[in-house]
Amino acid sequence: MDFIAVIGFLGALAALVGGFLWEGGHAGALLQPSAALIVFGGTIGATALSFTWRDLIMAPRLFTVAFFRSPKEPGEVIELIVALADEARREGLLYLENRLDELNDEFLRKGIQLVVDGTDPELVRNILEAEVYSLQERHQVGAGIFEAAGGYAPTMGIIGTVMGLVHVLGSIQSPQSLGPAIAVSFMATLYGVGSANVFWLPIAAKLTNLSKKELLLRQLMLEGIVSLQAGYNPILIRERLTSFLRPEAREQAEERYAAEE
Repeated sequence: MDFIAVIGFLGALAALVGGFLWEGGHAGALLQPSAALIVFGGTIGATALSFTWRDLIMAPRLFTVAFFRSPKEPGEVIELIVALADEARREGLLYLENRLDELNDEFLRKGIQLVVDGTDPELVRNILEAEVYSLQERHQVGAGIFEAAGGYAPTMGIIGTVMGLVHVLGSIQSPQSLGPAIAVSFMATLYGVGSANVFWLPIAAKLTNLSKKELLLRQLMLEGIVSLQAGYNPILIRERLTSFLRPEAREQAEERYAAEE
């Protein structure tokens, strides 16, 4: 579980509700089923209209990705590729076939399988680049679902508020009831703007961030596989792949490598 994501969501929700209660509001006033139906039902419906069924069935899994998945550490992947390169240099590329079952990453396993099968290096690169492009497209669609919902939600909130005001102003019984009725109408706007900025858009941003990290990791694997197939020295492969790390992580890796030597 990504505790930062969970804490961030709960913290934002607690801050909004806590601020409302601090000003003397009542928790029951925040619960308006009709406003929730208009905002969330309208948002989900408009979002569904914007995408295909094949795209939408990914949404439940993307919730899990946003809150429960953490990106792999590039340093661990570098060490694995360097170890494979060292074995290939000593035993030959065909020896790596014995290690395929130990690789739990489908992309890396596919790349090593292509190398073991003797696939042309240029074709290996093209196939893996196509895999990276396909992954990027899927990720963009997934994040786009939540971005679209974040765009529709505030508008649905305004629509709900206008509908509520029309109903209130069209059936005024007494001036004293006007204020509370208008306050209830504005709950739709609160639901729309609040859900967009606390839920939909943050999840979209989280998915986009995870996608960037995973695409960088895939690019690192691609370069490692191609370098391994070319027979480069494992030390050179490590130096090449270390360039994908952040500056501070790169310095730590270099210090660790120096200590090991």
